[in-house]
Amino acid sequence: QAQLEFSWLQFSFKVRQCYLLPARASGGVAALGAVRLTPSGSLTPFPASLPRPGIMPSTALVGLVAAALVAPLEGFATARSAMRMSAATASTFDLKGYMAERLPKVDKALLGSVESPEKNTDKICEAMKYSLMAGGKRVRPMLVIAAAELFGASVEQALPACVSVEMIHTMSLIHDDLPAMDDDDLRRGKPTNHVMYGEDVAILAGDAMLSESFFFSAKELPKVGVTVENTLDVVKYLTSCVGPLGLAGGQVMDLECEGKEGVGLDDLRWIHTYKTAALLKCCVQCGAKLAGASDADVKNMEVYADSIGLAFQVADDILDVTASTEELGKTAGKDEDTDKTTYPKLMGLDGARAEARRLLDLALESLSGYGPEADPLRAIATYIVERKN
Repeated sequence: QAQLEFSWLQFSFKVRQCYLLPARASGGVAALGAVRLTPSGSLTPFPASLPRPGIMPSTALVGLVAAALVAPLEGFATARSAMRMSAATASTFDLKGYMAERLPKVDKALLGSVESPEKNTDKICEAMKYSLMAGGKRVRPMLVIAAAELFGASVEQALPACVSVEMIHTMSLIHDDLPAMDDDDLRRGKPTNHVMYGEDVAILAGDAMLSESFFFSAKELPKVGVTVENTLDVVKYLTSCVGPLGLAGGQVMDLECEGKEGVGLDDLRWIHTYKTAALLKCCVQCGAKLAGASDADVKNMEVYADSIGLAFQVADDILDVTASTEELGKTAGKDEDTDKTTYPKLMGLDGARAEARRLLDLALESLSGYGPEADPLRAIATYIVERKN
């Protein structure tokens, strides 16, 4: 029986969506009901009207029926407990230590990525480096590294892609702060780029950063042993996350919805699927692909990133309401001032917090087929929801 339950547990982690649970019935007849196990360990009924994407092999099903007739169901409590572990390890994993070990390598790579080749380029390179090295959580490079390490690559092999995604992110912040967009004077506790260098130079610094991000990975990844084919895939991911179905398209929709009546949750989710989640998805795509991950594994990373990307924005919207300018390092209450549609505005604070937890649960579930090597990704997902700035 123990061997059978172990096989069922492994199968369940692989399917991740639909599970068959034997239950005792009167007269010694086993009744089978379909249930779904969430990463937090809860059991929820799987509606009979929905297709069952994961069907248990008949031999295992017969064995489970027999086990239900002759033995208690302690094995299923064990399975449920194991599902809880993915959430529990996310909270116990030493993310601070993990990041402290890797961040110096990331910052060193970032610092060396923008060097003025001659005197005439000093100003634009200075403006680029000012924002690139202004601090920040470095969540995106950590996602690249965590995904790369999950599939067997080293930190050193991941660093070029780390630099590229942080360049794209920095470009988006420089442009987002411009008077024509969010019109913000403070970023990461420092004057924004256009305040320091003027709008003209800030725009051009962002443009240069975007172009450099593609060039940097194309140039540096083959030097650390990444195949040409996988390098091209990384560059493809980098370019696709910025366009109409990416940062730019999401930002345009965000601007159009400011002060607009009738903006709903579907609109908000579309905006942040592309404005926020697209770059996070790019991070795990790049990390997985440079390590040579399979298409199925890359798809799992995409599901994970779509969930944490939306959760990231929900958390941002909550913090804009609940945190101070000093805590955030940027102007608090800006969403309300510009009449932006946010998750707290549409769902209330409690509803927004519940939505963040729901998205976290989906992210953790997408990793249920992986062992402890995915703990950094689990911990990052939890951090994104529970962070204070």
